[in-house]
Amino acid sequence: MNCLVTGGAGFIGSHVVDGLVARGDRVTVVDNLSRGRRENLAGALESGVTVHVADVRDAGALAEIFAEARPDLVFHLAAQMDVRKSVEDPGLDAQANVLGTINVLEAARTAGAQRVVNSSTGGGLYGDANVLPTPEGHPIHPLAPYGQSKYAAEGYCELYTRLHGLPTVSLRYGNVYGPRQDVHGEAGVIAIFCGRLVTGQRPTVFGDGAQTRDWIEVSDVARANLMAADSVIAGPVNVGTGHEISVLDVLGTLVQAADGAQPLDPDMAPARLGEVQRSCLDVSRAKTELGWEPEIDLLDGLRRILADLSV
Repeated sequence: MNCLVTGGAGFIGSHVVDGLVARGDRVTVVDNLSRGRRENLAGALESGVTVHVADVRDAGALAEIFAEARPDLVFHLAAQMDVRKSVEDPGLDAQANVLGTINVLEAARTAGAQRVVNSSTGGGLYGDANVLPTPEGHPIHPLAPYGQSKYAAEGYCELYTRLHGLPTVSLRYGNVYGPRQDVHGEAGVIAIFCGRLVTGQRPTVFGDGAQTRDWIEVSDVARANLMAADSVIAGPVNVGTGHEISVLDVLGTLVQAADGAQPLDPDMAPARLGEVQRSCLDVSRAKTELGWEPEIDLLDGLRRILADLSV
């Protein structure tokens, strides 16, 4: 199969690329390298992966790349994913997440792609849901432009299916964590916590720390992408664990994963605008229709990050 991965040098995207390479697919990566890193693709590049430095907001560049690559499968992971940045600059967020997705869909359609797997968000869409774990059919109530732009992107995916017959599916992720996530980044609280632990610094907890998330390890997310690509499933599909764990409990599990590290005494800071209090995804559809379920629990996932940071 010819596969194209937007955002393929990023945290999640590079793991998807690794999975595709491992099964023998030909892979083209499109990434503007604003957050992605070539180092994330070190092993994949040795296997012949082609990298194009381009932005999904550039429709002309995308069209040329897709015309050359002629992908059968498209995995769309390039995005503006910072909730706080979306609140500060909703226009920029929409340009990347809405217009960028339209450009990817149009390029995929023109190039004759067979399927597009779109990366979306769970907690960012449902807001403070009144049903936990939250199913895909729950009303959409985003608390930040990021969630709204991702919902619009999902809508365009479904439109392209209806209008052009382009098969699409949108995976709504929980809070993804794992190796290669930037420990100094603006997103990814677990990566930041791990970085602080390794450097002996106090982590910062925003709000009271009781806010919960559905933490899902990146290898499970990458596997869900490949399984969704090989299926005929359409529409939104939650990808999480079905369990909520608080931020403070993550800190406690991190100490356990570090085998005897001293308890982490966090600095407490005010809650941030646009963030939900509780988030947990109902993953029944992924289990029944994809045959997918998570395999990595939080403790083992944290141990993987710490092992990666020690290399």
